[in-house]
Amino acid sequence: MTTMSASRVWNGPALFSYGFRPFFLGGAVWGALMVALWISWFTGAIMLPSALPPVVWHIHELLFGMIVAVIAGFLLTAIPNWTGRLPVAGWPLVGLFTLWAVGRVAVAVSELIGLVPALCVALLFPLAMIAFASREIIAAGNARNLVVVVFLAIFAGGEAVFALEVIVEGYPVFGHRIAIGAALMLVMLIGGRITPSFTTNWLKKQGALSLPVPFGRFDKLALLAGAVAVLAWIAEPAIGAAWIGGLFLLAAAAHVVRMARWRPFATVREPLLTVLHIGYLFIPAGFIVAGGGRLTGQPHIAQAAVHTWTIGAIGLMILAVMTRASRGHTGRALTAPPSTIILYLAVALSAIFRVLASLQPGAMQPLLSLSAGLWVIAFAGFAVLYGPMLLSGRKGD
Repeated sequence: MTTMSASRVWNGPALFSYGFRPFFLGGAVWGALMVALWISWFTGAIMLPSALPPVVWHIHELLFGMIVAVIAGFLLTAIPNWTGRLPVAGWPLVGLFTLWAVGRVAVAVSELIGLVPALCVALLFPLAMIAFASREIIAAGNARNLVVVVFLAIFAGGEAVFALEVIVEGYPVFGHRIAIGAALMLVMLIGGRITPSFTTNWLKKQGALSLPVPFGRFDKLALLAGAVAVLAWIAEPAIGAAWIGGLFLLAAAAHVVRMARWRPFATVREPLLTVLHIGYLFIPAGFIVAGGGRLTGQPHIAQAAVHTWTIGAIGLMILAVMTRASRGHTGRALTAPPSTIILYLAVALSAIFRVLASLQPGAMQPLLSLSAGLWVIAFAGFAVLYGPMLLSGRKGD
């Protein structure tokens, strides 16, 4: 029995038949709603009963609300394929999703229930995911995939540091950087595997003779350069040295060369593949922005790297993976229709306008609102277009 067919033992709603369904849909809905609420709160149109300031709440819920949900959906779907063990489905999956949702509510109403209890409740979900992923991978003797658990643990550690910093100092310094760094490394590792792999498979079907270069020594060097640069960025508030900019630019060059070996321009006829390459391109773009800002002594430029990574690299890669996995696992064709292409463009433009907002302080408010609006369109659009797929059974069953 395959892992996909094993999930059909669950006779309840299709939403809880496989991990990608509730967490992709929940993550998209929360990602759109959270940004819509935040921009309204930030501009003074509404108030939320959260003990966190608007910007801090936005950072927390983007990283530890939306992004962690999509990571969970991906892992709950990938781990059974890695291990051959039965996927989590039914009531255990309902429990995991409820734990995630309760965390979102707790932080949103933390002014009413207390900041410390709310942040502790929010931390329960990533800890539960670490426990589940570790158990499944170890039980299957699949030790090589434990690296994913390591980065999940680092991400959860970032949330714990974030919570401690907010409780003690009122604002995070390192916690969000740790979490962003862990998410970036996951994109470099997993995105750096699936992008050339999917491209190779598609090009073979097209009869192409020139294929992406297989994973090798250069990829390991690029990952090492990226890891060193990410660690330097995390430590930057304490180090504050201009030479860090050189590390960023070195990492950017390594990852531009890495992705150039994947034949990105050969995928333009299939946006479902092209978007993976574009999402990955935002990683070296962020390193260039961070390096240029540091070397020129302009911190507002360096700050723009954060949104190049979070919206561009992580946001676009999240949308790319969610659309592809949703289509594939529900029996749809692995091709992006025009409506899905619009979602991709919305996230890419959201990243560009958010970076411009950091670079043009005088025009920040309209650019910020435009970026937020495009983000909401993208992820609310995913919920509208892909929600019916995620809520119903596999096509053809």
